Amino acid sequence: MHTNSFDRNFNTISPSAKSLLLMKGYTNIPFARQAAELIVYPEIYNPDFNRKDFGFWARVVHFESRYWSISQLISELSIKNILELSSGYSFRGLEMMSKEGFNYIDTDLPDLIAVKKDLVNALTNGNHFKTSTLETLPLNALDETQFENTVNRFPKGEIIIVNEGLLMYLNNNEKEKLCGIIYNILKERGGYWITADIYIKGEIEKLNLIRDEKEKRFFEDHQIEEKRFDSFETAESFFWKAGFTIDKEFQPDRSKLSSLKYLIENSKPEELYKLKGRNKIQTTWRLRVSNN
Repeated sequence: MHTNSFDRNFNTISPSAKSLLLMKGYTNIPFARQAAELIVYPEIYNPDFNRKDFGFWARVVHFESRYWSISQLISELSIKNILELSSGYSFRGLEMMSKEGFNYIDTDLPDLIAVKKDLVNALTNGNHFKTSTLETLPLNALDETQFENTVNRFPKGEIIIVNEGLLMYLNNNEKEKLCGIIYNILKERGGYWITADIYIKGEIEKLNLIRDEKEKRFFEDHQIEEKRFDSFETAESFFWKAGFTIDKEFQPDRSKLSSLKYLIENSKPEELYKLKGRNKIQTTWRLRVSNN
């Protein structure tokens, strides 16, 4: 029997959000360390900055850079309505509350969002924000009606839709469905889609960064490698056919990454050389609806 893609049980993805948060706790990403401490309580979160594991530190650097790529591309725009899809245990919305006049809706699947609401309350001690608003809501991004109802909670005006870890879990038909939903919203309201999910097949495996058996099994169960793009050209063509054009590509400055020094200190020279010489495995694009 055929099942709509948004009837699938995506909640099995949520454990990856927890492991990613524990990794981000090694960085200066806002609220990551505090949230990691809360989520393992009553155990003690005690990151080992002398850990001799090249693969681990390479992933930390990658995910720290990926987080800041979205924040950077947001900061260059004047739009104050922001919807984050599949946000996991990322607290970009909470970070935005220190700024003036933002309306941020932070979404993910129901099970994860229920936990995240408690985390947000703990991180803010229940304090309210003065000039900006943050909502933490359940949303299946492939449910068009639910998606549109969530967008309608924003004041009138342009919108920025962002995602940092979603497309890698979607097959091609699901990607096309998501593109169609976002296209219709941006066509009507105006704005941008910022996605950090432009991953290329095969490149991570060349570096042998996925060493943990649990992580390998997770990748296999969700067919993550198969769901990546064949090339950056293929990805650009895919979005072009969906009605989008690349407004800007993020240009990383790894010297600003807090975790880079730990990668350098805990890796062998040949490992760093191999990392420096590898092909680009991922990029972050700011997309807009094409005029064509």
